[in-house]
Amino acid sequence: MDISHVLVTGATGFVGAHVVDSLLRKGIKVRAVARSKKKADLMKAARPQYTSLLDFYFIDDLNTPGIFDDAVKDVDGIIHVASPLNYSVHDYEKELILPAIQGVRSIMEASVDTKVKRVVMTSSFGAVLDMTKEESLPWTYSSESWNPISYGEASAPNATPQEAYRGSKTFAEKEAWKFISEKKPQFDLVTLCPSMVFGPLVDSPSSVQELNESNKVLWRVVSGGQSQPLPPCRFNFWIDVRDLAEIHIQALVTQSVGGKRYVPVAPEPFTYQMASEIVSEVFPSRRDKVSSGVQEVKTHIKVDQSLMNENFPTIKYRTFRETVVDFTLDNSPDNL
Repeated sequence: MDISHVLVTGATGFVGAHVVDSLLRKGIKVRAVARSKKKADLMKAARPQYTSLLDFYFIDDLNTPGIFDDAVKDVDGIIHVASPLNYSVHDYEKELILPAIQGVRSIMEASVDTKVKRVVMTSSFGAVLDMTKEESLPWTYSSESWNPISYGEASAPNATPQEAYRGSKTFAEKEAWKFISEKKPQFDLVTLCPSMVFGPLVDSPSSVQELNESNKVLWRVVSGGQSQPLPPCRFNFWIDVRDLAEIHIQALVTQSVGGKRYVPVAPEPFTYQMASEIVSEVFPSRRDKVSSGVQEVKTHIKVDQSLMNENFPTIKYRTFRETVVDFTLDNSPDNL
């Protein structure tokens, strides 16, 4: 599929920034959607070789109807990464769920009767995971698996932030597929449901708060100290952010993947014990800083990767060791 100009939402975020760089390296023009002009200016200044290929479109609130009407002009592809993720919110419905749904609705409505050929949407394994299943029982997730959480459960005051977030991703992705089914626009849709996303940031963070949620947990493991217990692992699925970015690009330009849903995870499982051992081995000076403990890989809980392997055969997944080392060496906020 010939795509030459792409709108990327959430462009200054963890995944979005890697997506932007992957597109630019391929000579594809990018219109990056951002909230912060400061972050946008820093991002553009760090890429002087791509001045002619990169411009920014600023938004304030995903809840605003029509927010993307001007942003989609003249682009022929969209990668929609942006979605609220803040576990400190007080009103789950208002601050997490509705913005996620409205953001999807706005960008798809704006794209009707334009040059847009395809929308690639970053969903989440949270839209796949079924927390009602007994953890000890064997189970295989696939691209046909859906989180059964209800709107009421996700928005309830007594819900956990994680439940609300998983709900927001589930409802937003279902909204996207509903739009395609009912409106039958000129563009098609691909959704990606990655699990834990680890790896270095495109630009080194100035604070721990700039890390994405998965990397924040990983950072606690490599900096929490030996008295700090390892975080629990409900499952052992993960992916390196750089591999995920490349999958986004292939999902955008590969004609045959249109209309499909994927669960991209690395073939190698992870545990936080593995991360601890890798850091202790590679960085001896950090041995007294890493958390310790024992964790087993839950081999009875799997993800069916047959569709990913069939449709994305050229993806070469990084090892967990490489990901942990690169994160710790290149982009960890070690001075904080």
